[in-house]
Amino acid sequence: MTTTVLPPDLRTRLTDYARLLRLDRPIGTLLLLWPTYWALWLAAEGMPSLANLVIFTLGVFLMRAAGCAINDFADRKVDGHVKRTKDRPLASGRVKPAEAVALFLGLALAAFAMVVLFTNTLTLYLSIGGLVLAFIYPFMKRYTHLPQLFLGAAFSWAIPMAWAAEAGEVARLAWLLFTANLLWTVAYDTLYAMVDRDDDLKIGIKSTAILFGENDRAIIAILQSLVILVLAMIGHQAGLGGFYYTGLVVMACLFIYQQHLVRYRKRDACFAAFLNNNWAGLAVFAGLVLDYLW
Repeated sequence: MTTTVLPPDLRTRLTDYARLLRLDRPIGTLLLLWPTYWALWLAAEGMPSLANLVIFTLGVFLMRAAGCAINDFADRKVDGHVKRTKDRPLASGRVKPAEAVALFLGLALAAFAMVVLFTNTLTLYLSIGGLVLAFIYPFMKRYTHLPQLFLGAAFSWAIPMAWAAEAGEVARLAWLLFTANLLWTVAYDTLYAMVDRDDDLKIGIKSTAILFGENDRAIIAILQSLVILVLAMIGHQAGLGGFYYTGLVVMACLFIYQQHLVRYRKRDACFAAFLNNNWAGLAVFAGLVLDYLW
């Protein structure tokens, strides 16, 4: 019996592609997945269809990977000057810019094809907005101190899409959820931007972490408080109960913990606080699922 081993050059190439698409760092996929699941469960008022669950899970994975490819293409000339990103495949020259663009287009088209083939017309129209946001976000950090706002819109666009696919319309509650997730994304991506703030200042990259300055922690706390408030409003309007609100309490406790982590604004602590948001999103999802079950 023989075992097929990939040639070293091909194995290295595939590893570089995987790193470009952040397959080794699933945090971005998870942060995109939780609010998409919130929308599916709320739109269905319980368990969504298996088809939509599969479509949007795969769509999140594909679009996050596509977003990473186009992000590194946009940042290919600056990532080498940032401590955290200097070894990325595109910045170090191991992957060519044309390859990154090709991966973005291929993954985005695959996600778009799933929408065309397996959802409805409204979801199809909404998906065009999602593609535009995914493409333009990485370039915004050169023109505005609010690129996190564009990321928030891009990461939240799956909410009206999922709602439309499950319910055939986009209810007002979906846009309230969109608002909550946009606020949450700006908060946690500001924590992420605080990791690179010193490097970004040197090379002229803009971010909310730079814009907020010494008020960063206070503004993040305000954003986090608004997230809890809007999610509580959603719970009230949707008639949700104790399990859902317990999830919100857990999220609030995690936000307090994140504030504790970044009290000295150390790089590693800011990154840890950013990563901790995965558990905050999971807490809300778990509360939502349990509430509909019982």
